[in-house]
Amino acid sequence: MSPVRRRQTPTVRIGPVPVGSDHPIVVQSMTNTDTADAAATAEQVRLLAEAGSEIVRITVNTRAAAERVPEIASRLRDAGEGDVPLIGDFHFNGHVLLREYPECADELAKYRINPGNVGSGQRHDENFATMIRVAIDHGKPVRIGVNWGSLDQELLTQRMDENSHRSEPHAARDVMLDTMVESALRSAERAEEIGLAHDHIVLSVKMSGVQDVIDAYERLATATDLPLHVGLTEAGLGARAVVTTTAALSVLLQRGIGDTVRASLTPSPGGDRAEEVRLCRYVLQALGFRHFAPQVAACPGCGRTTSTLFQSMAEEIQGWLEERMPEWKSRYPGVEELRVAVMGCIVNGPGESKHAHVGISLPGTGEAPKAPVFVDGEKRTTLQGPEIVHDFLALLDEYVEARYGGALSGVHED
Repeated sequence: MSPVRRRQTPTVRIGPVPVGSDHPIVVQSMTNTDTADAAATAEQVRLLAEAGSEIVRITVNTRAAAERVPEIASRLRDAGEGDVPLIGDFHFNGHVLLREYPECADELAKYRINPGNVGSGQRHDENFATMIRVAIDHGKPVRIGVNWGSLDQELLTQRMDENSHRSEPHAARDVMLDTMVESALRSAERAEEIGLAHDHIVLSVKMSGVQDVIDAYERLATATDLPLHVGLTEAGLGARAVVTTTAALSVLLQRGIGDTVRASLTPSPGGDRAEEVRLCRYVLQALGFRHFAPQVAACPGCGRTTSTLFQSMAEEIQGWLEERMPEWKSRYPGVEELRVAVMGCIVNGPGESKHAHVGISLPGTGEAPKAPVFVDGEKRTTLQGPEIVHDFLALLDEYVEARYGGALSGVHED
């Protein structure tokens, strides 16, 4: 368990998934298919759920898209993924689509509303109220998501004008951040005035800059007890996007801020959309908030290690663990907390191996290495010869059965 104390919030139920301080931080993702293509969208939702996404958001931007939502939900039920909550992402015309397509409104588990994209002036208030009333009628929660790229310009202009008349004006950045928080809070207050229950609201204030996101969420977290969805609006591509997302999420989560998370990665053409799911899971597990799969500690290698043997060994063990997890997860509750060490030399190898549940430590460079294996901090055996990896995997399999599934079946001392 992570020692971080999270904010105390109401529990918001998104389909079967509870969100809030007393529940695990939820991983969510978003499809990039044309929602009007029900088959492609349902398949991507299935793949995202298979990768570990507990909530999946889909764009509902046209009448064709709204009309296909029930079919998407039906396809997911047929594929055995009917419990995955579908979130409808609405911009500009949500008040029309939710009213005209009640089956769509009913199949969705939550609506995402951007208060900067529901119209201006009186139309803003009327359109927003329409969407909230549909949510009330169908018993659905709402995420009020404010983005800096689509911030309510009337409100921002008003706040900037007020700031300009101050004797000591605030920095424009601070005015913008405060306006984003104000937009979210005012929208939530208005939703409750219309009749939406307090425990049916989630908030977010997203930007693409790490420090901006951290500052905005800290301001929001001190002003409300509502659950918060955290992430960046656009993280970008490749390693830079991974680092940017990890930096923002880690700081916020470590401060107890965040009840659902998403990594808004831009995949390469034809790339794997589920990478954003895996990144969120890696971050949550690294911080100790959740455990999804056994964690492998492996040294980076140096001049003291036999690089090809050590690297191939670490890769093979990691791959084997990933292959075993679908079966292990159903048979061995708690196995996702297993810690394995695969070390390359005697400098840190034995110590790291002793700290893992099961660890192996190569002696460093050499043609015929002898590798001690440690189990729960004690040396259990020494492996050598061409079958080191095979023998270590057999020992791992036996350990999992003993620790998570039954009595020790016997691993002998050397």
